[in-house]
Amino acid sequence: MPVTTRDGVILRAMKAVQPRSKGTVVVLGGRGDFIERYFETARDLMVRGYSVAMLDVRGQGGSQRLLGNPMRCYIQTFADFDEDLRAFMTQIVLPDCPPPYFVLAHSTGGNILLHSLRTRAWFSKAVVVSPLIGIVYGSWPLPFVRPLVFLATNLGLGWMFLPGQQRKPLGRKDFSQNLLTSDQQRWNRDSGVLEAAPQLGLGGPTFSWLKAAMKSTAALKALGPKDNLCCPVLIVAAGLDRVVDNEAIRRFAKTVSGVSLVFVKESQHEILSEADAIREQFFAAFDAFVGGRQPG
Repeated sequence: MPVTTRDGVILRAMKAVQPRSKGTVVVLGGRGDFIERYFETARDLMVRGYSVAMLDVRGQGGSQRLLGNPMRCYIQTFADFDEDLRAFMTQIVLPDCPPPYFVLAHSTGGNILLHSLRTRAWFSKAVVVSPLIGIVYGSWPLPFVRPLVFLATNLGLGWMFLPGQQRKPLGRKDFSQNLLTSDQQRWNRDSGVLEAAPQLGLGGPTFSWLKAAMKSTAALKALGPKDNLCCPVLIVAAGLDRVVDNEAIRRFAKTVSGVSLVFVKESQHEILSEADAIREQFFAAFDAFVGGRQPG
């Protein structure tokens, strides 16, 4: 179902409302995600008695792309994602989905959510998976990254892919080099979706995306004990993460009031796309924090 933002961007959303629901879990994916990747997680949540609502933010999945080349992961400011979430909540979730409202957000979706929790009291509890609070730059030294990003964006080259980034989504053949999951079956499942619907895919980040991400993560890192969030937050982090900075996550959880942190030590970045044993650890934490399966 379509959602229209104040600035005229058309987003794709979905809802699955079931009778006698315990409430609604809003699911926000990460960079390059699409709703279909979370169908298994939606099923797991519905077995537990929840209704589910999901969103593709602008520039990815089935939502409106922002450049002529739809494979370029582009955004000028993460504040635009805040507007996506506001439009989704006010047009789909609050009018049509049963309360209370919970949220499950992964990676970039976690970044978007944590910013919104500064001012928005929509949710009773929030579970954030591998959140983008700090970026892993790999072999690139940060003193080199900052001026390069500044130069590229100020020269009007923000639309360009970052050096070394793929121009198209990774596929089945790329499993051995992926940094996201150790579960080849789920990797192949998601690759199969993109083979059937390639328009849902996305390539690597652009300079503008990285500039916006750096600004947004810096704002989260600057939060302190007096910067209250509007609901309790559980962060579930991946012990083997090579995408987001686990030290930044630790500092955030230690500094900001109302935030708890657990690690799934054996997991790579995408905990919800990992092997069954890893996903079971996640849902054990989710159940303890939010609530478990329906009786009977």
